[in-house]
Amino acid sequence: MAQSDFLYPENPKRRQEVNRLHQQLLDCLSDSFHATNKLIVVLNGHLGCRLAAIEMQRDGTIKENCDIIIHAVTKIQKELQKVDAALKDKLEPTLYRKLQDVKERETEKIAIVQKVISVILGEATSAASAVAVKLVGSNITTGIINKLVTVLAQIGASLLGSIGVAVLGLGIDMIFRAILGAVEKTQLQTAIKSYEKHLVEFKSASEKYNKAITEVTNTVEYQMK
Repeated sequence: MAQSDFLYPENPKRRQEVNRLHQQLLDCLSDSFHATNKLIVVLNGHLGCRLAAIEMQRDGTIKENCDIIIHAVTKIQKELQKVDAALKDKLEPTLYRKLQDVKERETEKIAIVQKVISVILGEATSAASAVAVKLVGSNITTGIINKLVTVLAQIGASLLGSIGVAVLGLGIDMIFRAILGAVEKTQLQTAIKSYEKHLVEFKSASEKYNKAITEVTNTVEYQMK
């Protein structure tokens, strides 16, 4: 036990709490990396994209890893915007509006896209229309992805951003450079509040993002049967 812990006996518990919250943040980051790569596989396989897979940098900081995801999903959005623009150009205005109508049945939307998707992609798989409908004719590219990007940017800009991803193996003291006494107490309390604040939003954004991508991949698997 550090000497300062005799004066501030709650500090060890605070360090453990920071450890726990840090692991939760890493889990959310890891899930977002995994979901993004699943989406990249679908886009490359069915919409003719050439997106590179991403990898979590274990020797990097939280900010660096947040930036990797942000960069990847921004590229994904640009690719989907190209598909959206092509659909808008090839479809009659009334048919294109149906794609954006949340009340329209998904099967009807897929039938609409199937009329022109091969013209856009050259040769299209049977699942390409369903993927286009799921991603272009929904709020995945706008609401869900934009929210994830916003939260990741906020985390990167916070005091958590400079913390290394792999600090757990080195001990929590490495995070705060063994700050002692009341200063450490304040720093730990500040860190806990920061983790808790960002994790609430990140968990929500990450879960919605992962769910949306799972729906896309499930649709592809159904179409491929």
